[in-house]
Amino acid sequence: MVDRDGRTGFARAAWVNVLGNAAKIVVEGAAGLAFGSVALLADAAHSVADLISSIVVLVWGKTAYDEPDDTHPHGHDRIEPLTALFVGAVLAVLGLSLLYESVQGLLVLDPPAANPLLLAALAFAMVDMYLVYRYTEYVNADLGSTALEALAVDCLNDIYTTIAAAVGIVGVLLGQPLLDPIAGALVSLLVVYQGVEISRENVDYLIGAAATPEQRAEITEALRDHPEVQGVHDLTVFYDGPVLEVEVHVEVDGELPFRRAHDVESELVDRLRNVEDVGDAHVHLDPSGIGEWKDCVDE
Repeated sequence: MVDRDGRTGFARAAWVNVLGNAAKIVVEGAAGLAFGSVALLADAAHSVADLISSIVVLVWGKTAYDEPDDTHPHGHDRIEPLTALFVGAVLAVLGLSLLYESVQGLLVLDPPAANPLLLAALAFAMVDMYLVYRYTEYVNADLGSTALEALAVDCLNDIYTTIAAAVGIVGVLLGQPLLDPIAGALVSLLVVYQGVEISRENVDYLIGAAATPEQRAEITEALRDHPEVQGVHDLTVFYDGPVLEVEVHVEVDGELPFRRAHDVESELVDRLRNVEDVGDAHVHLDPSGIGEWKDCVDE
């Protein structure tokens, strides 16, 4: 279940991402413009997309912690994968744009000025993103937010792309200017890949993708372990936002007193909600032996 008390921690982590990306843009952008480095400008431009994504997560993501209301009776959980999907889409589009610029740099070589300050700017960027990454992961260890996870993955991706940019700058300092646009192209490909991966995962959350066979098996086992359960059928498990929704029919002794049957149903719902990733569950009790599900495959 989404922790409704996590709004403050979520907001702090999102703000750290906003400020961290802004600092990276200023330092790398200034150095890249001053010395004409394609690799630094590509990495700084990547952080512009990250900054936009962080702001979107900050503004939209907190909505996931709103209580259910008349317009959203099941809560606002789907806003998180929607914001993460936005992050992924922005990354993919920006990566393609940066790839184009890098190819142009290979065709028309315009090497940057060799200056150690370029490496200093990249070192600042790596330390900056590592600290933001660690803080985001620390906060998200308790929240389990898909939007914050997307930002954390992007921070880690930033470190890799900055390392690639550093390779280009080292090449320039060693008299190999071609390495600068090559590094820019590698940065761009990494950005596109990460954007596609984030988008793919969160599309599944939004369209209600089915659970994995392993998740279904764990849910079935949780039901069958109850002493009153004699059979399980018509099990449906799908994503409702970042959590799983379970709908299932469970067979019990048809002679159970009504009050006991009610207690059994409540116990089964509680068991399912304690399974990892399960958000809510709907259990329908059937008397065993009447055969209304004889054409169904028993779980």
